[in-house]
Amino acid sequence: MPDDNARIDLKNRIGGFAGSGASDDWRVTPQATQVLDIRRMVAVFRRRMRLFAAVGLLIFIAVFLATIQATPQYTATANVMLDTRQERVVENEAVLSGLPADSSTVDTEVEILRSRQLAERVVETLGLDRDPEFNWTLHKPGVVSQLIGGVKSVLSGAAPDAAKATESPVQKQIVHEQVVDAVLNRLSVRRVGLTYVMNVGFTSPEPAKAALIANTFAEKYLLDQLEAKFDATRQANQWLNTRLEGLRGDVLRAEAAVATYKASNNLLSASGATLTEQEISSYNQGLASAQAEVAEKRARLNTAMRQLSAGSSGDDLGEALGSAVITSLRAQRAQVSGRVADLSGRYGPRHPEMLKAQRELEDVDAQIQAEIKRVVSNLKAEVEVAEQRAASLSGSVSQARGALASNNTASVRLNELERNAESARSLYESYLNRFKETSSQEGLSQSDARIVSRAKIPTGQSSPNVQLNLLLGFVFALAAGLFAVILAETWDVGFSTAEDIEQKLGMPYLGCVPELTSVAGPGAKQTWPFDYLLDNPLSSFAESVRSLRASIITGRVGRQIKVITVTSSLPSEGKTTASVCIARISSQMGQRVVVVDCDIRRRNINRALGFEPEQGLLELLNGQITLDDALIREEATGTWFLPLARTGFTPKDMFGSAAMDTLLAELSERFDLIVLDAPPVLAVADARVLAPKSDAVVFLLRWRKTPEKAVRASLKLLEAAGADVVGIGFTQVDMRQQVKHGYGDPGYYYEQYRTYYS
Repeated sequence: MPDDNARIDLKNRIGGFAGSGASDDWRVTPQATQVLDIRRMVAVFRRRMRLFAAVGLLIFIAVFLATIQATPQYTATANVMLDTRQERVVENEAVLSGLPADSSTVDTEVEILRSRQLAERVVETLGLDRDPEFNWTLHKPGVVSQLIGGVKSVLSGAAPDAAKATESPVQKQIVHEQVVDAVLNRLSVRRVGLTYVMNVGFTSPEPAKAALIANTFAEKYLLDQLEAKFDATRQANQWLNTRLEGLRGDVLRAEAAVATYKASNNLLSASGATLTEQEISSYNQGLASAQAEVAEKRARLNTAMRQLSAGSSGDDLGEALGSAVITSLRAQRAQVSGRVADLSGRYGPRHPEMLKAQRELEDVDAQIQAEIKRVVSNLKAEVEVAEQRAASLSGSVSQARGALASNNTASVRLNELERNAESARSLYESYLNRFKETSSQEGLSQSDARIVSRAKIPTGQSSPNVQLNLLLGFVFALAAGLFAVILAETWDVGFSTAEDIEQKLGMPYLGCVPELTSVAGPGAKQTWPFDYLLDNPLSSFAESVRSLRASIITGRVGRQIKVITVTSSLPSEGKTTASVCIARISSQMGQRVVVVDCDIRRRNINRALGFEPEQGLLELLNGQITLDDALIREEATGTWFLPLARTGFTPKDMFGSAAMDTLLAELSERFDLIVLDAPPVLAVADARVLAPKSDAVVFLLRWRKTPEKAVRASLKLLEAAGADVVGIGFTQVDMRQQVKHGYGDPGYYYEQYRTYYS
């Protein structure tokens, strides 16, 4: 029976805590697992070679077929450059300025070339929505499509061609959008390095069509720029024109307000001055002239009066001297005086002629005096008139000055009105000038880009690139194959090598039971492995079983192992085959061996016997028969079997009963080795009941099939039951594949020693 130390050792091993303090030689340290092992990678690649080759070949063939069946595509490219130089026909500032020459602007123009709006204009210009290359609805339907369309027409009760005739606007719009999408998918626009040049490429099965569409994209792009500037200028003109109409009304209203205010407040002006100011100025000038005239005339009058007061006869008065009448009278007097003098000398004073001449002279003198008086009187009259005129002018000036003071008070509001009018007039003139400038620019708009080179009809196809596609297909095939290998290894939840068991579970590896066909050839398919063992005792299969038996027997140094429990996690993992083979090999070595079938649900030992016994283990434990009645001996090897009979009765907990303990004690006395073929651990509890009653528990895994989680769960259950698991072995190992899988396993070298057994 297992002791406490064995149980503690099993507890330390379960869970794969390799290198956690145990000193077993078979343990692998974590440092060893972290080293990149090229040979392990080669081994993984070798065992997955078929998967790698299949996936890689499939991918490469798919790429090859897609390449040779693909429709040749041709790409035409037009070069468009943003022109940083602009012609200056006029010096007026443009409504829409030119594009700045920076990197972000070029990137923006690239996106404009890719825009959906530009693509729609190209589609509309070239009528691409009527081209079957872009409009899938124009493709000729195949036979299947025609049949489906006919069925739909019959079900809907419409004629076959009625669908196209009744297409709704929404459906037409959807088709149009799909055409635009197809065009955009063929378009490629990219910037050439850090330059201002943009390549506009288009791909099509028809070279001429590719060149036409690429050039149309470039032309529509330039036209779009011109239209943008033209629209901006036109909108600016419309806005300015509308604004001018409003400003013109503002100016007229402001000027009318000024004129009305001037008229109502007598602020009319001419030559830059108001009428009142001009009137005052005129009055001032007249008053000054009148006052000067008064002074002059008064001075002349005063002078004449002083001369007359001084006893002057008036002959020396300035006005008398200047008078024509007096001058004429003086000339006449001179003649008369000369005649008087002549008559006086000739006739004497009393001569009638003399008297006549004297009377005539006196009459002339009287006329002269009278004329002098008249002149003096005229001077007085002139002085009075000049004084009255000056007084009148003085009154007018005073009245005008009063009006001017009133006008100055009213001019404050007038100035405000005039400023408003001037402001409105200035704003109107500025808008009017800008309107004239923008109107003159409508025919001078220039595109910010130009076509450097138009797209030429391509002579060579751009796709598919056969050489590049095959190269990429080969690379992708390699990558896909490697990915498939990695994925297969990742999803491989089973165990493949002894190193897997030791590293993942921390348990010793006992050996393996090969798949018979992998070591004996296809002819062994109809042979039971335990029968082949008898017929070929020196075969590699037999040697593998001997190796497994030796590992079990020597699994506990210093302690004899007589009772062995063989179990696994799941059903159909080769427990019965391993149990019978171990028993027969031990019998051939001269030991008395008995195999006890403890799997009451399967009774697989009966296959080795080749018949169904009438009584067996359950009847023995129930006390119905004796041990000798239940035991069956195999004559060929001398191996004893304690089978299970076919019965519908299944006792409860027979293996945990005292009868089972008594049976094991009796078998231990009569046999050298007792092999208990137990059921799977996870299926039923019988294995956990039997395991503590044995000297050693052999846990078997189906090679590359049993999941790791199932193994861990089984080992934990056995550890909880107090079982002594001496190690883990493989069953149903394909030795031919193990050569590829088994790096770190003795089976890795099977090809080198397989001829040793022949």
